[in-house]
Amino acid sequence: MCGIVGMLGQNEVAPILLESLRRLEYRGYDSAGIATLRDGKLQRRRAVGKLSELSDLLVRNPIQGLSGIGHTRWATHGPATLENSHPHQSRSVAVVHNGIVENHLELRAQLSALQIEHKTETDTESITLLCQYHLEQGLAHAEAALKTVRSLRGAFALAFLFEGEEDCLIVARQGSPLVIGHGQSETYVTSDSIALTGLTDRITYLQDGDFACLSRRKISIFNCGGEEVSRPLERRNIDSASTDKGGHKHFMSKEIYEQPKILAAAIERYETSGGMAELRPAVEMVSSCRRLELVGCGTAHFACQVAGYWFEWLAGIPVSTTVASEFSCRKQAFDEQTLGIFVSQSGETADTLSALRHMKNAGCGTLSLLNVTSSTMARESDVSLPIHAGVEIGVASTKAFTCQLLALANLVLAVAERRRYADQDRISRLRKEFRRLPALTSAALAADDGIKSIAGELGKFVSVLFIGRGAMYPLALEGALKLKEISYIHAEGLASGELKHGTLALVDDKMPVVVLAPQDQLYAKSLSSSEEVKARRGKIILVSDTTGPTGIWRTVPLPSVDPVFAPILYAIPMQLLAYHTAVHLGTDVDQPRNLAKSVTVE
Repeated sequence: MCGIVGMLGQNEVAPILLESLRRLEYRGYDSAGIATLRDGKLQRRRAVGKLSELSDLLVRNPIQGLSGIGHTRWATHGPATLENSHPHQSRSVAVVHNGIVENHLELRAQLSALQIEHKTETDTESITLLCQYHLEQGLAHAEAALKTVRSLRGAFALAFLFEGEEDCLIVARQGSPLVIGHGQSETYVTSDSIALTGLTDRITYLQDGDFACLSRRKISIFNCGGEEVSRPLERRNIDSASTDKGGHKHFMSKEIYEQPKILAAAIERYETSGGMAELRPAVEMVSSCRRLELVGCGTAHFACQVAGYWFEWLAGIPVSTTVASEFSCRKQAFDEQTLGIFVSQSGETADTLSALRHMKNAGCGTLSLLNVTSSTMARESDVSLPIHAGVEIGVASTKAFTCQLLALANLVLAVAERRRYADQDRISRLRKEFRRLPALTSAALAADDGIKSIAGELGKFVSVLFIGRGAMYPLALEGALKLKEISYIHAEGLASGELKHGTLALVDDKMPVVVLAPQDQLYAKSLSSSEEVKARRGKIILVSDTTGPTGIWRTVPLPSVDPVFAPILYAIPMQLLAYHTAVHLGTDVDQPRNLAKSVTVE
């Protein structure tokens, strides 16, 4: 969510920090700031709104220094105001923070008892004030920071910058990701390695509980027990082309249109010896389990729901799907023969990670499907599978969703072959259809112009329904989510058969209803639901591989595909419909209001 950058450099750091923050814009934010050291003194500039506001401020009122920290804030405690923006500073210490300090009210009370009062509504200010207090008690900088960190409960990634210490950054991680970058006589820190693009490809991922003292030539890392430890140095070369728009107006448009190429590359990877070796442990785990628990948040949860149908249809394995934020609210009836499958683009999603840890502690096997193979979930899962989506910048997930579905489909087919639950000729035919998916998604993109025309009409309405049956039901949920998260139009997805159990009361001539209806065994039932909508003068947008009945308001034609894989294909028009509606309404497509790409707090 929030983005952290820090640097001990050889040149002026403010422009470099600002550019690194730009690479983190996709995470979502509402304010930004930078603090540097010049002649040993802290300087700070902060602005509410987009990074352009901070950039303009730095032009009018520049700051200098070879050491600094920066931050993009996504508000948790207190609204987006200048006072609540990061970095926070208390006399000789400045701090940037990602996460939530759960005991901040307790810390506020303790500081108040010491006659130390807060000026902001944030939980982060308590960190700054507490560290300054420890400094004034005579502790050295590292000792003051460490004592402060040990007073915190919750999830956090922290970077401390001290007056008079131009070759020192203190950082700590608990629950929120933090990465150290190794340069030539320069040292970096960030919450996301993408911020280091063009700066270094040599990185070290801190683990939970780690506390590190950084200088330009030395990095000392200590674990939660205070022992000095060594963390692996890895190379991650991010192609700068993956972080620009490639001629598209928005990252979301680029990422929608990348999907045929990305899916083809993923399928090619699956069929290599390395890809098969990656898959083998996951197939063993799934094939031998008695039941599956599939967990994810938002779009990843809808991918889980689709996969739930697949596992039951093709492999005969009972499945429960749970949205991760509700996982701890249930009294789960699972045992050691239950396997947890966790889906997350970032691998840092707090609720999903919490569910993974819960199942692991209960003795269950854990399998994760991730886009970031160096993430916390990858390290903590028994087995992890990459989805091979590449860097996804747009907040609204597009290619990550179809790659999640593709990876899950590949896993299901392998398990089905292993368990021999379904007819093996049927599985062989599905394998052939699986390889056609890149070409089919490319054909689905041909509907773009027609969808753009529909979007111009859709923007006139205040609410939209999406309906589908079977594996199209999760796609209805996904279509509704896409539309509301970037166009801000209220949308609701539901199972077609549930229309008459209440929601039909909303349908009139001012209610567009998107009907997802591939020509499968459920097609007749889908048409019955359409007729219910038509009878109430609802405006039907039929998404199908057939023209459908008369009286349809708008039609989105798609190529025919085996019904098993229809969710992958039908994701494309849902993405395009949301995208063009948002563009028509003039919203911020890539960075929709109030949202963040990676949700690292519960």
